[in-house]
Amino acid sequence: MGPNQTYLQNQFLPSLHLFHFHPSFSLFIFPSGNPMEPPWIDDLADDLQSVSFNSTTTTTATDINRSTSSSSETTWTTATYSSRHNLLLTTSKHAIPSGDPCRDAIRTAGSESGANLTLSDLRFIQRLGTGDIGSVYLSEIKRSSTSSSPAVFAAKVMDKRELASRNKEGRSRTEREILEMLEHPFLPTLYASVESPKWTCLLTEFCPGGDLHVLRQRQPCKRFPESAVRFYASEAVVALEYLHMLDIVYRDLKPENVLVRSDGHIMLTDFDLSLKCDLSTATPAQIFSDPNGPNPPPLTDHHTFFDPPKVTSSSCILPSCIVPSVSCFKSKRKRKNKGGNNHGGPQFVAEPLDVRSNSFVGTHEYLAPEIVSGEGHGSAVDWWTLGVFIFELFYGFTPFRGMDNEMTLANIVARALEFPKEPVIPAAAKDLVSQLLVKDPARRLGSTMGASAIKQHCFFQGVNWALLRCTPPPYVPPPFERREIVSDDSCSDNLVEYY
Repeated sequence: MGPNQTYLQNQFLPSLHLFHFHPSFSLFIFPSGNPMEPPWIDDLADDLQSVSFNSTTTTTATDINRSTSSSSETTWTTATYSSRHNLLLTTSKHAIPSGDPCRDAIRTAGSESGANLTLSDLRFIQRLGTGDIGSVYLSEIKRSSTSSSPAVFAAKVMDKRELASRNKEGRSRTEREILEMLEHPFLPTLYASVESPKWTCLLTEFCPGGDLHVLRQRQPCKRFPESAVRFYASEAVVALEYLHMLDIVYRDLKPENVLVRSDGHIMLTDFDLSLKCDLSTATPAQIFSDPNGPNPPPLTDHHTFFDPPKVTSSSCILPSCIVPSVSCFKSKRKRKNKGGNNHGGPQFVAEPLDVRSNSFVGTHEYLAPEIVSGEGHGSAVDWWTLGVFIFELFYGFTPFRGMDNEMTLANIVARALEFPKEPVIPAAAKDLVSQLLVKDPARRLGSTMGASAIKQHCFFQGVNWALLRCTPPPYVPPPFERREIVSDDSCSDNLVEYY
């Protein structure tokens, strides 16, 4: 196995980040370090213990040193009231084919009991992580534990009273609404949601490979080679493009939020800071033509959807997505296809381009200048964070990091981008990062043509965007086995951020 395919152990370092209220900005930011757990965590664990830690298993735990993801896809179609624990179960409307172990486990458990799943049907195996609005547990359905391939979930559990008392209900609601919309191979799968008078529980996909922050720390010199950076960056671009097509600005791209699935491909997670556009203020999608080529017919009210290409049944083909007919980002100027990206034909752009938000949210080292300065921001912040993301994967640290958070913010606004002498990275990579880290969002790569302009950059030359899902990943995690679960004592100091 080559150096680019280092087979890593699933051991993860502490990386828990909690939100705190910053009085000077009157907005939410991330502190550095590992703050103490919120006091309600113990209450949460005790309550879950009484509800669903009552099964007989050979291994149990409450903490884990593995960082993986919550998240997911879906819209709710069934809602059934259960008197057993006053729970409301909702499940996904997106068609997930038979053969998905998690979906099959839910179906089997329901058919065996003659009722819908409740919180007491879940076995909470161990805690994966704790965040500001809840905890995530590795869980499984009790009645499916005898399966040769037991289905495990990431169960994100949130205390409703705590959310209400801390004004976090909106963040929880936004995350769930976004997860319900998603249907993409590089974004999470939401299998079901269980509501009780006290708890909200989201059953989502479990990623055994951890996150890119921990994976990077396991690499030689704690940085990725060029091929791995290109792989992870290209999948992140496609995921962001899809979110923008749904009028969602992610706003929190960083290695800790990029999880590695069992097949080695990525999955973005943690959507409670995302900006979801109100479609009532949307404007039509647009087609931009090559100035040297024929002009395409304009979009009309009756022709606002892009017909996806027909694809074969191969599992390697990305699912065709209907581009939304509207975008909530209004254009301030006529957009032109700049030199260097001309490919002789019209380009369809349906991404958000000009929504404005004044929220101060994100992780200090990844904040875009327009967020720090409070000027209002739109989808261009995601392309800024992509530049910081690529820089960190190459060098092992972020480009504007200061001695403290205040200095970091000052550097983001005022300091010029500089590249270290070591390691030496390709000129194309430097050029891409330089164009993504332009402080003026109007001049930033991707600000006018979205992901289309980024995909055409020479750093991604050779990337087969249509068959990205078939590209061999640089790292595939070892198969997850239920017996690998360890006790509390061996991992109590390794709590990591999961979502």
